[in-house]
Amino acid sequence: MTHHHPLSGTGLLAGARRIRPSLARMRTTGARAATGWNARMLAEAADGTRRGTRWGRGALALVPSALAVGALGSALAQGALAANFSVAGQPFTLTSNGVEGSGFGAIVNTPAVGRPDGSTTTTTAMARVGFASAGLAGLCGIVHQTIAGVPYSLLLTGGQKVTATPPGTFTTDIDASNLYIQATELQAYGPTTLQNAVLGQSADQVTVAGKPLTGALPGGFGLGSAGGEGGSSIKLHGLNATAYDAEMAGALVLPDLKIRVVAGTATTC
Repeated sequence: MTHHHPLSGTGLLAGARRIRPSLARMRTTGARAATGWNARMLAEAADGTRRGTRWGRGALALVPSALAVGALGSALAQGALAANFSVAGQPFTLTSNGVEGSGFGAIVNTPAVGRPDGSTTTTTAMARVGFASAGLAGLCGIVHQTIAGVPYSLLLTGGQKVTATPPGTFTTDIDASNLYIQATELQAYGPTTLQNAVLGQSADQVTVAGKPLTGALPGGFGLGSAGGEGGSSIKLHGLNATAYDAEMAGALVLPDLKIRVVAGTATTC
């Protein structure tokens, strides 16, 4: 009888043959799980109940295996993701090479912000910006987190690579419906085109996708549409937002999703 050493070429080949069926089963199971999760997220978004993925509560749980990320990326390439990105009590950064949106509206409000001790405050003025429909030229989300005294950064990217200096022209590759951003600062780096909008409209009269923006106060500042629902549009060359919440209440079609955790305090994806 011939015996092969486990590290010999023949042994390795035999091992690979034994492992291959297991990997195939893992890939199939991972893809089914990702598809089921995606369907549940879309169903929950459709019922109007506020839910969220809290990045700041257990960042290590958001470091999936390579198999899970691959399966989720495959599901996203074929469908849509509904999600809410937020971090309890601390801002995160959202950047894009450009944004084109219709059904645009914005107000100033004072949402509840969590403190490290678990209490909340409503003394921070923010802009709540909404788009009934939006296209983004790539997406980069950065969350800074300290674990056991060591700084880490959670990076979420999708679509084209977001550059530090936005391009002069851009083509969108991410589609989002009912997109809302709650931010203390939101700026563009190039020319901004705003059409069919009313600057100074009463906040409670501003609607996005037929609904008022959360936290709107009668008589408060608002930026709404001059042409009825969906009449306003905006084009931003480059986007940089210091946000406390980014909500995709409809659907987000996000190609080439990647989630990474890196050591240190990252400033770009």
